[in-house]
Amino acid sequence: MNPLESNQSYQSYVDKKTPNSPILKNCFNAFWVGGLICVIGEIISEYFKSRGFSISESGTIVSMSLIFISAFLTAINVFNKIGKFAGAGSLVPITGFANSIISPAMEYKSEGYVMGVGAKMFTVAGPVLVYGISTSIIVGLIYILFNTSYLGLM
Repeated sequence: MNPLESNQSYQSYVDKKTPNSPILKNCFNAFWVGGLICVIGEIISEYFKSRGFSISESGTIVSMSLIFISAFLTAINVFNKIGKFAGAGSLVPITGFANSIISPAMEYKSEGYVMGVGAKMFTVAGPVLVYGISTSIIVGLIYILFNTSYLGLM
C-alpha cells in the first residue's frame, strides 16, 4: 500500500468518526449571547448616566460591573457553562479576560494562596498583560519622540 492510499484511507476513517459540527447554530449562539452581554453593559451604562454620572464614569462602572459579574459567575461555575453553550460569544473581551484570570485561580486554590492562586492566576492573562504594557510603553515613547509640541519645541 503506497503512502497516498494510506493517507486517503485514514482521512476517510477520520471523516466517518468525526461528528459534524453545527456551525450555523454555534455562530447564532455566539452572536446572541455576545449581543446579550453587550446589551447588559448598555443597560448598566444608561442606568448610571440617568443617575447623573458622566459618560466616562458610567463606562468605568460598566467595565467594573462586567468584570465582577463574569468573575462571580466563574467562581460559581456558571460562566464555563455559558462558554460551552455560546463559545466565542461569551468571550466579549472584558468578560473573557476576567474569566481567564479567575479560572486558574479557582483551579489552583487548593495549592494555597501564594503558590496556587497568586502564582497561577496570570498563567493565561500574564502574557497578554506583558504584551499590552510593553506595547503601550513603546507607543508612548514613539509619541514623545515624534510629537514636538509635547516637548515644548513648537
